[in-house]
Amino acid sequence: MSAVLKADAVRPVHAPQIRVPATYMRGGTSKGVFFHLKDLPPAMQVPGPARDAFLLRVIGSPDPYGKHTDGMGGATSSTSKTVILSRSARPDHDVDYLFGQVAIDKPFVDWAGNCGNLSAAVGPYAIANGLVDAARVPRDGVATIRIWQANIGKTIIARVPVTGGQVQETGDFELDGVTFPAAEVQLEFMDPAAEEEGAGGALFPTGNLIDDLTVPAAGNFGGGVIKATMLTAGIPTIFVNARDIGFAGTELQEAINGSPDNLAKMEAIRTAGALAMGLIKAPEEIARRQHIPKVAFVAPPAAYTASSGKRIEAADVDLLVRAMSMGKLHHAMMGTAAVAIAVGACVPGTLVNLAAGGGARAEVRFGHPSGTLRVGAEASRVDGEWTVKKAVMSRSARVLMEGFVRVPG
Repeated sequence: MSAVLKADAVRPVHAPQIRVPATYMRGGTSKGVFFHLKDLPPAMQVPGPARDAFLLRVIGSPDPYGKHTDGMGGATSSTSKTVILSRSARPDHDVDYLFGQVAIDKPFVDWAGNCGNLSAAVGPYAIANGLVDAARVPRDGVATIRIWQANIGKTIIARVPVTGGQVQETGDFELDGVTFPAAEVQLEFMDPAAEEEGAGGALFPTGNLIDDLTVPAAGNFGGGVIKATMLTAGIPTIFVNARDIGFAGTELQEAINGSPDNLAKMEAIRTAGALAMGLIKAPEEIARRQHIPKVAFVAPPAAYTASSGKRIEAADVDLLVRAMSMGKLHHAMMGTAAVAIAVGACVPGTLVNLAAGGGARAEVRFGHPSGTLRVGAEASRVDGEWTVKKAVMSRSARVLMEGFVRVPG
């Protein structure tokens, strides 16, 4: 009996799970877990290890199995996302928006950039959760929500449809990469050149529209010099020509993600571009920069079959773009990369612009693995430097589930 009592006495005490209010939302072609800042436990209301550990556990990372079985994540870059929102104290803004990209197989939350897709869900969440003054929300019509994107210090304008004083989520707007139609949310990314450390806030951090980028051998790439356009609009992005790296521009996910050689090649390009843009000082630093920069390859229009089985004809698009996110080819297109595409296409002489046929333009429709997307930008040259007033696109968003997430204490 005493042995039994002694064993019981040293039995560990396991803390119960904590319960935190949360909303699971889709925004564009991404989805994530949304939190109101005030609902987080006190230690998680400020940046730091406690907040990161909490969000990692919410998503279910790090997961060596790559499944996120024990969390809310979906084990892809599009579905391993978290958002923290609060009423904005900034003049002329309604809501502060902080985005955390959670790594899948590493204990790491990347706070370095925005998620353009989830930006579409911020306005609807803010209205539904009382973060916007009621006087600014019409009973019927479109609410203009002024968002402060805290990761990159930029303003986003979201135009959210409202019916009967409530956010309208259903509609007939179709977005390739999303299975069902929904209500259209128009987004304007104001002054979108990202002010990343090392880039100095310049739209083209190297000062050139096209650079000769030296890339070391990796995977099935023998190394050498390739042409690249590197810009910071939306998110720092490196654009290269598909043909220069052995691609056609019509590839779907499996062609890239199923090939370790292709993945290694794209990561080598990303590392070389990050060095050239001043985002890192040494190649080994790229491991802590999973979210930025992005790398994409472009090609002139060509016919292909999208991942849904939909046929895309060459006449349907102005150019083709495929982009990498968190080390994998994205199934559609990241919203921030779409901003970069819009800006690159509207500045004559970039690789993006040349793939679209060159010349001045205000918008393009590009083909991606899931279909097509139309984006636009207002770009102009001031004192010899290119500047962008805004980039525009349409997405959709809706609440998938709301209530509480539970996390082991």
